[in-house]
Amino acid sequence: MSDAEKITPSILTWARETAGLSVEDAAVRLGLISSTRGTAAEKLAAFESGDVKPTRNQLLKIAATYRRPLTTFYRLTPPVAGPSGEDFRTLAGAISKKDAALLDALLRDIRVRQDMVRSIFEDDEDAQPLVFVGSMPVKMGIVDAAQTIRKALGIGHDHAFLQRLNSPEELFKKLREKVEGIGVFVLLVGNLGSYHTSISERVFRGFAIADDIAPFIVINDQDAIPARSFTLIHELAHIFTGSTGVSDAPSTVAPNTRPARIERFCNDVAGEFLLPQELLNRFGKQKTFDLAVGLISDVAARRKVSEAMVAYRFWRTGRINDGIYRELAATYAARWRDVKDRRREDAREEEPSSGPSYYTVRKHRLGNALINLVGRTLRTNELTYTKAAKMLGVKPSNVEPLLRGVKTVSGSYSPDKE
Repeated sequence: MSDAEKITPSILTWARETAGLSVEDAAVRLGLISSTRGTAAEKLAAFESGDVKPTRNQLLKIAATYRRPLTTFYRLTPPVAGPSGEDFRTLAGAISKKDAALLDALLRDIRVRQDMVRSIFEDDEDAQPLVFVGSMPVKMGIVDAAQTIRKALGIGHDHAFLQRLNSPEELFKKLREKVEGIGVFVLLVGNLGSYHTSISERVFRGFAIADDIAPFIVINDQDAIPARSFTLIHELAHIFTGSTGVSDAPSTVAPNTRPARIERFCNDVAGEFLLPQELLNRFGKQKTFDLAVGLISDVAARRKVSEAMVAYRFWRTGRINDGIYRELAATYAARWRDVKDRRREDAREEEPSSGPSYYTVRKHRLGNALINLVGRTLRTNELTYTKAAKMLGVKPSNVEPLLRGVKTVSGSYSPDKE
């Protein structure tokens, strides 16, 4: 009996369903082909019922497609879900099973990569815990909390720092550099490797792992660029409070649970960080939607942040009422959906070679902190190419091209290899 024949058929069904795939979708992704003996979906169903055993190669493809370790399929029962942190989201409606499965797979993948980073630091005798992780109580004043984060990032009271930047992209880039500079890894991830597995910003905006050695922030890159700076500081506030979990957009629902209070606190801290109270004092109460929308647009453009973030700040400081804020939030959300729809249409008409290269995009999403760590440890033989590929979320053959230009421990650059 081959190893593939020893698997538990019911685990195949569980793994497919928790990957958010129907039998038909999974059969296509697994490359099963319809024939006179049955359709592709029927062939997969035969695997799941135990009537037919997959080959070793088919099982490997199943494990990769469902994003599960190969050993999972030899268990008698599904593994117990590990802790992924708290759910700080306040979703207006239930998300689909597919979205829930995609998010679960993404969180598992990030957890594995974060564990690998942590293990590297644990093997380093000079590595020290980051004292700011879990140092901020939620009962702390919002202004003081925002200033604490500014000081940690080396910004202080320099509000002009934000205004000197020319675009939302530049603001996020500078803030990301500051956050990574204090030891936090910042990744942009909004899918599981292809647009077919994209996860909407309505499902999650960000995710924080408040680890005292290898803290991670994940920002959903399906969201608008002007919104990313708010999400970044929001998730950083989670790390300062020591709270691990997944977040979504601000809500008007009054917080009546611990997770909801933490989420409101982190929203308010991020708002104060990007649009301080002393700057808000020049604005009075906006009594109509039309008055509010014009002012908010102007403030957002000058501060290089999203209009939704400014609207939230206006609402939390009493400059607009609940009704106007909800109308504004709905307007901005609908407008962003229209933008994404137009971009998808434009992408279908563009030449395949247009736009930045695969490696440029991948480097931007991974961030300098993770790229540099993998590069250093790989060059000193502390990391294998297989583990490096897992940490970077790429194939082993893509590791070297991705790491070109990364400094080694000696300070020289890795050679360009064609």
